[in-house]
Amino acid sequence: MKVLNLQCRHAHGFEGWFASEDDFQDQLARGLVECPMCGDTQVAKLPSAPRLNLGAAEPSQPAAPKQEVMSAPNAQLQAAWMQLVQQVMAHTEDVGERFAEEARKIHYGESEERGIRGQATKEETEALLEEGIGVLPLPIPKGLKGPLQ
Repeated sequence: MKVLNLQCRHAHGFEGWFASEDDFQDQLARGLVECPMCGDTQVAKLPSAPRLNLGAAEPSQPAAPKQEVMSAPNAQLQAAWMQLVQQVMAHTEDVGERFAEEARKIHYGESEERGIRGQATKEETEALLEEGIGVLPLPIPKGLKGPLQ
């Protein structure tokens, strides 16, 4: 099993597990490898050092201070974004493509007040904002739309 560090063209880093290098290249060529944050299929393999398990031998000299990974802030930002989206999804009702219609009903008191989420076109979103209905476009990573493995 090969564990690869991958990155999409939007600089989202993630891990992929593959049976072999050939398996990775085959899945990549067929567009099956995609970023869990944005769904981008233009993915590159990042350099990584192999992990060698040489046993439980004691180090002969003190270990060097652990260096910070250069992409740590990006990884922290991605994790915070995923937590935010999970919170929104847990505390809102998915009304799907009826979002604009349902938002209007709530705004004008025709439906009960509650948090909703769904899909709206750019035009529908602009019309809602012009009517004074507060909406926030929130892209949901593809990995959160279904069950996570």
